[in-house]
Amino acid sequence: TPLDRYKGRCYHIEPVPGEEEQFIAYVAYPLDLFEEGSVTNMFTSIVGNVFGFKALRALRLEDLRIPVAYVKTFQGPPHGIQVERDKLNKYGRPLLGCRGKPKLGLSAKNYGRAVYECLRGGLDFTKDDDNVNSQPFMRWR
Repeated sequence: TPLDRYKGRCYHIEPVPGEEEQFIAYVAYPLDLFEEGSVTNMFTSIVGNVFGFKALRALRLEDLRIPVAYVKTFQGPPHGIQVERDKLNKYGRPLLGCRGKPKLGLSAKNYGRAVYECLRGGLDFTKDDDNVNSQPFMRWR
């Protein structure tokens, strides 16, 4: 079928030495599945969805190979880390952040309260979950 070309394919499976019922699987995905230039889309598609499968008892990503043609579509950030450090006035240490949870369902007021508590607790920044967008109960302005 035409949709077959969009399926991920496991092209090799090998047992983990010394471990029963553990395997290394090599999986390839067609590049057409990913938005050009979007690191977020690529990682959400590969890691976010697969790691959510309840049928898997344990899963670990050990390697990720990205074709050069796809890497060339990444524009990079609009500015470097120094700009972020200058905005936050934080130097000489790692910047610490988190993603807000629950990722969906909070009102704008409660989402703001959660972000405030994260920052008050010592985080430097928070990141919206990739699924957070302008929803009827919390519109972007």
